[in-house]
Amino acid sequence: MIQEQVHSSAISLVTNSEKFESATEISLLDIVQFAMDSWKKLALAAIVGLLIGVGSWFAFGSYSAQTILLNNSNGLDLVSWKAIQKSLPNLAAQVVEDGKIPLGQEDLYRTLSHEDWWLKNAIPSFAISKMDTKDLAEVNKDFDAAATTILSLTINAGGSSKEAAIEATKAAAKFLRTGGAYLQLRSILSSYEGETISAVAELQKKMTTTQIEMGYQQQHAKSLEELYKRYPSNSSAGQVVDAKDSGAKYLSITTQIVAIQNDINQSKENLQRLRDRLTQLALVKKFLGQAAPLVESTYDGLVLGEGLLDIEHQLRATIAKDDMQQQEILDQIDAQLLQVAARFTKGLEANTLSTSKKAGLLKSAAGGLLGAFFLMLCLLLGQRAWRGMNGELAKRNAVNRDTVKSEIAQ
Repeated sequence: MIQEQVHSSAISLVTNSEKFESATEISLLDIVQFAMDSWKKLALAAIVGLLIGVGSWFAFGSYSAQTILLNNSNGLDLVSWKAIQKSLPNLAAQVVEDGKIPLGQEDLYRTLSHEDWWLKNAIPSFAISKMDTKDLAEVNKDFDAAATTILSLTINAGGSSKEAAIEATKAAAKFLRTGGAYLQLRSILSSYEGETISAVAELQKKMTTTQIEMGYQQQHAKSLEELYKRYPSNSSAGQVVDAKDSGAKYLSITTQIVAIQNDINQSKENLQRLRDRLTQLALVKKFLGQAAPLVESTYDGLVLGEGLLDIEHQLRATIAKDDMQQQEILDQIDAQLLQVAARFTKGLEANTLSTSKKAGLLKSAAGGLLGAFFLMLCLLLGQRAWRGMNGELAKRNAVNRDTVKSEIAQ
């Protein structure tokens, strides 16, 4: 009898549980009823959120500034710009690591050390856009070259105020010029370093080979002179030919002597050229030795360029004015240094003042509106769910108590 009562109570509990689950299911009618009951609260929350978003924009919104650098005389081509764009983040990170950041620009340089910043905020403008290239491709293929010609670079930066944003974009543009000049000067110096290492060994090898060959030529000339003394009758001069030609031995001795002397003179000239080149590379190595401490002392390419020019002028003062070989290599160094300096000063120049504006009003307003709306929606749904759950639990407990009492009474 007791077992039957317990079994009957369990069945009643399961039935009540199913009723509870069915009662907690949300129907379309419940949703409509909830919207009718709560729309005023949701609208009020949205309005408050909108006001908070707009107010936060006025109070905390950031400014964005823009500077346009004209690429005068197309001094910076697409390949050079891509190389600089990839290397500038690493250079900024190195500046931060070495603690050589300009005063008050720590945050900016940490931002500049990210590659994504340069991709998004340093934007080149080309002579012809991609759409123009497609439209004009059938007219003239020369437009393909114009499509890679950089007319200007647009630099964007942000700040908490209008003045801060303008200062940030000016500092970013300055770092682009000084950093770009530094990277190109380092590339020039690296190429000279590689040349002094590899070319010297190759020149010495060529000098040794030329000296050996000239020794054989001199022996050959000495033998021909002895033949000339022994056979003076065979001394009529003819057309000068290559002494190494297979038919040269049948020419007159005088002709052969003239030909071999020409070869000896050519070997002497080549040997002197090699010696002059070695002398030039020795001067380059001396220049690099004096430039190394300066390169390590600054990351400002324009300052570095001026220092390298001073070193070049000092070396020029130590050589004779009639030493054309030494003058030539110094002229080459001077021309490269001046070219880099011109490219990143007058070559990249802002023709207008930086502009600044306070952006993000729509984004801030929409964020405040949606945030407050969904927060209120979650609160109302939570309250409704809590009330419904408590009510159903109370009903369920009451039903269960009545059922158990009735079963016990039976």
